[in-house]
Amino acid sequence: MITGKDLLDLGLKPGKWFKDALEHINAHALEGDALHAYLHAVKPAPVIPLLAAPVAFYENIRADTVVEQANIDYVKQSMQLLMRTPTVVAGAIMPDACPAGPLGTIPVGGVVATRNAIHPGMHSADICCSVMLTNLGKADPKTVLDVAQAITHFGPGGRPAENQFELPAEILAEMLANPFLNSERSLRMAREHLGTQGDGNHFLYVGVSKNTGDTMLVTHHGSRGVGAMLYGHGMKVAEFFRREISPETAPANAWIPSETPEGVNYWNALQTVRKWTKRNHEVLHEAIAAKLEAAVQQRYWNEHNFVFRDGDVFYHAKGATPLDPKFMPDITGPRIIPLNMAQPILIVNGDTTASNLGFAPHGAGRNLSRTGHKRSKIGQTNEEIFAEETPGIDARFFFNRIDISELPSAYKNAEDVKQQITDFNLAIVIDEIQPYGCIMAGDWEQDAPWRKKKLAKKAAEAAAALAGLDTQADASATI
Repeated sequence: MITGKDLLDLGLKPGKWFKDALEHINAHALEGDALHAYLHAVKPAPVIPLLAAPVAFYENIRADTVVEQANIDYVKQSMQLLMRTPTVVAGAIMPDACPAGPLGTIPVGGVVATRNAIHPGMHSADICCSVMLTNLGKADPKTVLDVAQAITHFGPGGRPAENQFELPAEILAEMLANPFLNSERSLRMAREHLGTQGDGNHFLYVGVSKNTGDTMLVTHHGSRGVGAMLYGHGMKVAEFFRREISPETAPANAWIPSETPEGVNYWNALQTVRKWTKRNHEVLHEAIAAKLEAAVQQRYWNEHNFVFRDGDVFYHAKGATPLDPKFMPDITGPRIIPLNMAQPILIVNGDTTASNLGFAPHGAGRNLSRTGHKRSKIGQTNEEIFAEETPGIDARFFFNRIDISELPSAYKNAEDVKQQITDFNLAIVIDEIQPYGCIMAGDWEQDAPWRKKKLAKKAAEAAAALAGLDTQADASATI
């Protein structure tokens, strides 16, 4: 009888596979060439080490200040580590590049191409974060913004049942058929979150075309809870493969082999989430246009936080806008690059070059974290900062609380980013949407349920402590 020790003596790596292999070997009395042929067929593949040196990546960015240089230095260090991941074949950083996590994780404004591998950590939780533009002709911008504010939804959670949009049957069927998406929670979020925009840097922007004078509606958001759920599931599956096939790879850069059943299902799930997100934009645009009774002149969109495929190469764009038509099967117009609430949105076209890998920036990026930016503004009130940075535009916050981490100074200089787009031959600006105004979530966390509970708990503890002191004082007075 063959035992586990015999397999170890043959130099095989122990694991869960030993049990099944031993049962098969002994049940079929395998020995000699037959034994070795079977073991060769079923033994795990050897682990894949990190690349000896990082794959070179293109740097489509320059620093204009000391702070920007520090930001770029961190991004480059992070890319140097990431580019040793065994699956990587190419990479690039854009003018909006900024850190998005610990060293070794893909930065915002980063593009990383891998072979036969999908890396959930390289598209992150906000899968298919994207922008959609609708041309509303000569509609009055203020009226558009007023109507939009009454229809859109920012912040956590979703829409109540009586105010939900219909989830398309095609998307529902795809979710039910995919093990990554078929859960009660994912399906519930797909219904509740349809027609919602979340928080952070997501926005609804109204402006006027520089070329035509037409009023343009632009929305920016991702796949909400649906995408976040897929990301979490994908990271768990990728971690399983990482431990088995490449334990030296950082957990953030774990991958799902694209040709495995898990890889096929994950790729299909990404496409379904893409459809859901596009529909998430559309329901808002359609509802706003219907309320205005405005004829839609034109509509187009693009994602900038997704995985794009060209044969066996997967392009992970973490905040990078696809230019090449092969990445967007439903392309209907040029690409959209927002900068900040007080600056024009750029409408661009462009060609694939060796240095851009078929992508352009997705926006202006940051030089400081949200917290770092807030610290830099100590000494001014939120209202003073808001008034200083938004003159001439109708900037609104859905929760009526200013979030200074989303004001223009929180981002890189828009003119510098625009100039670098030209200087690095990343895209050609063909129009600009001049800002009228915008809506963002604002600082909703100040009134968040979890924060209210925390404050109530602290108040109760303080009241109890005060009551205790009063009791002690009364006791002392009677002695």
